[in-house]
Amino acid sequence: MSKYRDGDARSYADIFKALSNPYRVKIFMRLASCSIEGSPCGPGDEVCECVGVLGKDLGIASSTVSHHIKELHRSGLIKLRRRGQRTECSVNPEVFDLLLEFFKLSAPV
Repeated sequence: MSKYRDGDARSYADIFKALSNPYRVKIFMRLASCSIEGSPCGPGDEVCECVGVLGKDLGIASSTVSHHIKELHRSGLIKLRRRGQRTECSVNPEVFDLLLEFFKLSAPV
């Protein structure tokens, strides 16, 4: 019997589709590393980065960074919050845990 439900398969497909772009992987990795090493900036002790900071050093236009952020948000990998003129991003801990569980279940015994 499979450990995965049909809904899980669709969720995983959406997540991996969003992470199929190298720039999105870089953005997600920056947010994930901030969550591990950084200090909290918002309610629930989540660690955030401003959208403008996330695109720094990627060598792509800010409009392209915004598109990648939108795709990461659509897949549920990140959360967005407006603070005045700034938009802050943080890793969605529930989806992050889902990914960890996927790799635990997929690991050879």
